[in-house]
Amino acid sequence: MKSEAPKPGAKVRGSSTGRPVMALLDQLGRRGTLRVLWELREGQALTFRALGSAAELPPATLNTRLHELREQGLVDAGDGYCLTPLGGQLIAALLPLHGFAQRWAKALER
Repeated sequence: MKSEAPKPGAKVRGSSTGRPVMALLDQLGRRGTLRVLWELREGQALTFRALGSAAELPPATLNTRLHELREQGLVDAGDGYCLTPLGGQLIAALLPLHGFAQRWAKALER
């Protein structure tokens, strides 16, 4: 049985209220979600096989995540999988976190 994609307004992991930020964090915390989004960040469409290889996910997990991300309007499919404009906005919102993570890792090396 496939799990349903978290939706704002519905109960999600960690929140009975389903606040939009909690629904998003629930989705981002699912295995492979961030990796799929990250692999699509450059804007080039990837086939299922290429995305699975890049994201290092088994086909069943990748299929589930792509289904969820398409349902949420973050990923689209045509001649491969790519981010929607909304998915691109999510990546733009995550880039400062990526920068922080790089600085954090360097600070821990000291």
